[in-house]
Amino acid sequence: MEIIVNTTADLSQAAQTLLNSFPKDRIFLLYGSMGAGKTTFVKHLCKQLNVQDSTSSPTFSIVNEYESPAGPIYHFDFYRIKDEQEAFDFGYEEYFYSGAYCFVEWPEKIPNLLPEEAKEIHISIIDATTRKISIR
Repeated sequence: MEIIVNTTADLSQAAQTLLNSFPKDRIFLLYGSMGAGKTTFVKHLCKQLNVQDSTSSPTFSIVNEYESPAGPIYHFDFYRIKDEQEAFDFGYEEYFYSGAYCFVEWPEKIPNLLPEEAKEIHISIIDATTRKISIR
């Protein structure tokens, strides 16, 4: 599935399309270069899941937890970890196998720990405002 997003205003519809297309999936891996819009897309996914909390990048904390009517939502940013052992140290398995939504930025930092059933979201920069979101 591919979605072209021309403005940030289109992200809410893209987030709703993704969630409607994969209603039983809970782990979403976000790939894209720095500045592609991974965190911004997660904010829109959380908004569609009725998160009332302020959402932000968990760059320094590695994981943020948000409350929603669907239960807890976990937002990961593995950009700053040095190796997979760090993910083990904070208990990533408890999050990934909890049945809760998990949105994972920089999953390429933990390739051996990713669940096979996770959906990959690739965000490509087309121009200053346009992004291509590919889901597999």
